Amino acid sequence: MKRNIRSLLGTAAFLVAAVMITLFIMSFISIPLPGGSVILSARDYQNIREMRKLISIREFLRAHYYQETDPEALEEGAIRGMLESLEDPYTVYMDKDEYDSFMTHTTGTYEGVGLVVEGGEDGCIHVVAPIEDTPSDRAGIKMADRIIKVDGREVYADKLEQAVAMMKGPEGTEVVLTILREGLPEAFDVNIVRQKIRLITVRSDTIEENIGYIRISTFDEKTSDEFGEQIKGLKGQGIKGLILDLRGNPGGLMDQVVSIADLIMGEGLIVYTEDRQGNRIEEVSDARELGLPLVALVDGGSASASEILAGAVQDSGTGVLVGTKTFGKALVQTVQGMGDGSGIKMTIAQYYTPKGRSIQGEGIQPDYVVELPEEAVMGEYKQGKDPQLAKAVELIKSEMNVRQ
Repeated sequence: MKRNIRSLLGTAAFLVAAVMITLFIMSFISIPLPGGSVILSARDYQNIREMRKLISIREFLRAHYYQETDPEALEEGAIRGMLESLEDPYTVYMDKDEYDSFMTHTTGTYEGVGLVVEGGEDGCIHVVAPIEDTPSDRAGIKMADRIIKVDGREVYADKLEQAVAMMKGPEGTEVVLTILREGLPEAFDVNIVRQKIRLITVRSDTIEENIGYIRISTFDEKTSDEFGEQIKGLKGQGIKGLILDLRGNPGGLMDQVVSIADLIMGEGLIVYTEDRQGNRIEEVSDARELGLPLVALVDGGSASASEILAGAVQDSGTGVLVGTKTFGKALVQTVQGMGDGSGIKMTIAQYYTPKGRSIQGEGIQPDYVVELPEEAVMGEYKQGKDPQLAKAVELIKSEMNVRQ
């Protein structure tokens, strides 16, 4: 009996091995070529079949176009076109210069004008926000301005990275931006002198002695460390409440905003992402919490990573939001280098607030809606020129009285 069982098991193992070998052999295809043949995997063969139209057009151009063609230019054009067909302004190809420029920006130091822009559905390049205390900010560039030309050359949303590269350049050189602004009948030029931008992303102060104020202008790879230092310093001064200013913050690195949320929220869900397969990745905070009344200021320039923080504060009950509706960008990108100095930035997932809200294209509605008049000056509480900040101070004081 045991011999029969061993025999059956041996036969089964042989059959499984035979099937596996057969499948392995079938996964390769022999393609006859002059002078011999080449062996390809079935997957590679299918890839070649799917690309045959592109290859045929490339060869037809190289053979018959009236001028000599550049193979590299044709390849880059095909790649750009492939990504543009997705109609996603955040999924783009970057050549070596564009890729270097993009990667440098995330470190917090680069040479340029200090603007954060995005491709709009109208085909124009829109200003998400000028970065605080940079040439574009001092030149009067405003949120929602549309940039239609750079140094006289027309720029478009589907060539966003190229336009960004054109705006950057050596310190001390000048660039001319042609701006369309809502409410004005004609476009106008703004001359801006580029400078080395070292983003001080976190600034702090105290208001009326015991209320802390922290402004985060963007999230680069140093922001969470800077935030931790500023919080430590303010707590050392004995603050009883905190105002977190995220207005005009266009976002940045997701890991930085997660680290900051972890410092203030207490234990709970910060944000979660889902890809097209429905795979869910959660970012959670530990038991540490700020333990003080908290108000976060937001507006239409608060986008992406700053919306993650605002959504986490609001959904977790850690604090309340004051200002106007946020921008509404809830897409997550990753960057992939191509090995030759170029790279692609690609949307890979969408993020959701702790309560499962998708804010893509919708934004986050603050708990207290307060408009900022045209003549107002952001951050000028003591001069009475910032009603949003004044409302935040009012709410902090009220909560402080409740906790006494």
